[in-house]
Amino acid sequence: MRKKVIFLVLIVTLFLLWQGSLIAIAQTPSPTSAPTPTPDPSTAISNLGDCASSHITIADCPGYLQKKLGDLQGQEQTLSSQIAIMDGQINLTIARINATKEQIIQLSTDIQTTTKKIGTLESAISDLSKILLNRIVATYEIGSVQPLGVLLTSGTISDYFTRANYLRIAQAHDKRIAFDMVQAKNDYANQKAIFEAKKRQIEALQQQLEDYNTQLAQEKSSKQQLLAQTQGSEANYQKLLSQAESQLAGFSSFAANQGGASLLSNQTVCDDWGCYYNQRDSQWGGLSLNHTQYSIASDGCLVTSVAMVYTHYGHKNVTPISVNSNPSNFAGSFGYLAAYLNKTVIADGTSSTRVSSSIDSTLSSGNPVIVGIKYSNGDTHFVVLKSGSGGNYVMYDPFLPNGKDKNFTDHYSLGSIFEVDKVTM
Repeated sequence: MRKKVIFLVLIVTLFLLWQGSLIAIAQTPSPTSAPTPTPDPSTAISNLGDCASSHITIADCPGYLQKKLGDLQGQEQTLSSQIAIMDGQINLTIARINATKEQIIQLSTDIQTTTKKIGTLESAISDLSKILLNRIVATYEIGSVQPLGVLLTSGTISDYFTRANYLRIAQAHDKRIAFDMVQAKNDYANQKAIFEAKKRQIEALQQQLEDYNTQLAQEKSSKQQLLAQTQGSEANYQKLLSQAESQLAGFSSFAANQGGASLLSNQTVCDDWGCYYNQRDSQWGGLSLNHTQYSIASDGCLVTSVAMVYTHYGHKNVTPISVNSNPSNFAGSFGYLAAYLNKTVIADGTSSTRVSSSIDSTLSSGNPVIVGIKYSNGDTHFVVLKSGSGGNYVMYDPFLPNGKDKNFTDHYSLGSIFEVDKVTM
């Protein structure tokens, strides 16, 4: 009798332990997997000019050249210094292109590695799913036998312990498979997130690379334009510089003598002719003219006039910002030249050139003209003449509040006109 009691106590104890192992499986926390760390940036030395000779890395080269460019811009304005600045800006853009390419290569390598990891994990999840499915069936069959049934069907105590031990081993194995399955799924989710993030980075860098290439082409074009305008002559350069200085001083003087270039609201009006824009419009008036100390509100009459003519020729999305945002539209990269609008500009992907013309013949053919006004005190201004003949002209004045369809001679004299340009596209 005493042996039977001991035997039953032992059986109950084993049963409780077996039940406890099931609870432990249920309570085991799911593992998490940390994202794959991003490799350190490349430390390759740049092969670009000064960066190569100074052993500057591709990543650090843009900052190094930016500092050198700043030093050049503090020099006296001569043709040689202007060319040096343009060359410095071109090299800076090339350095940025190289650094961006390096980042793209590194990210492409990361994406390839992540793709391989995802493939491996997909295979592991598939294999574990099959194993787990088989184990679920086997566990169900084993689990349908209750502990008491195991006891009653065991021939001996040794047989009972053998079968109970097998159950514990099977449960531990199933627990391991379940753990591996959860870990594989977590790893898969993490790698997919890393993959998507790196794809987005690649797309952003590719757009940045495209922008830099466009900028590089513009900078090279600006240099060629300057060389063409000056014909490599310092005298020609100084003449151009003097013209730019005089024009910008005249713009500022005109605005000041008109009571200042305070910003205005609700000035833009578009119709079948095109759009009327005001340089003082709060949408763009506060912006600097090509990143200089000059503003569109005070000194952007010519930029605004060109934008209005663009809209007349069907480019309705062109605004003063469109013209102003392209550095190649201006004569140089610093000082007065940086705010001096070239005869040829590009906006909305279309090139246009201001060519000397006569007012009446141009207007009679249905084309507007941009006229420059200059007074003896130096005040200078540009407006668009849209129609008229024989001295009676209707203008779009970019400075006057609501300056659409104003009579030219109500505000300016015909004798003040010093420049007449037709815009060809």
